[in-house]
Amino acid sequence: MHDPRAELAERIAGEVALSEDPGATLRKWREEFDVTQTQLAEEMGVSASVVSDYESGRRENPGIRVVSRVVEGLLDVDERRGGDRVRQHARVLSAGFDQDVVYDLREYEATVPLRRFHHAIEAETVAAGQADTLAGHTVINSVEAIKRLSSEEFYRLYGQSTNRALVFTGVTRGESPLVALRVVTPTPSAVVLHGIEPDDLWEHAPALARADGVALSTTTLPLDELLETIREFP
Repeated sequence: MHDPRAELAERIAGEVALSEDPGATLRKWREEFDVTQTQLAEEMGVSASVVSDYESGRRENPGIRVVSRVVEGLLDVDERRGGDRVRQHARVLSAGFDQDVVYDLREYEATVPLRRFHHAIEAETVAAGQADTLAGHTVINSVEAIKRLSSEEFYRLYGQSTNRALVFTGVTRGESPLVALRVVTPTPSAVVLHGIEPDDLWEHAPALARADGVALSTTTLPLDELLETIREFP
């Protein structure tokens, strides 16, 4: 039977186990769940310094028992809050799009500064957002997405985008992506419109982005360079 909580728990544990920096990956997921070190420590029945030591690498790599306690602690906190994070990530786990519609979809081992992402793809900020870090990105062929995706698939595409950047290629004015953000939740941390200069942007786009707390930027990096750069990021 499909169990989103169990699937997410397995995914988190797997990421930590395979990570070259397990502490950073644990921290990424704690931040993704919007749980402080103190809150997680209380859930696990340990001191906050223990959580801090694992995340910073001051303690040796956490074993499966510690990782399991961390994961269960995060999921229990989320469940008491209404289960929003589990539902959001269930959409990530079930996402399935053609490669020519979604060029790249990635979860990072640890959160990275948004400014680093913008610098890597030579993006120019148009509107500042509320978040300053990212935990992943999705690169979307906006033309093919509009032509081929159903309304439900569009919802899944946006709905999975917790703490990530959505990069839309083949954009002419940026109207469609920004309007779509108004009717789906959760919104991403950042939207990058590829192929246009800030001066060519739809005049209402910055205001809509600011209203939703989304960082908005544009880039004119050639598509092949953009994809090569973003697939190697971070």
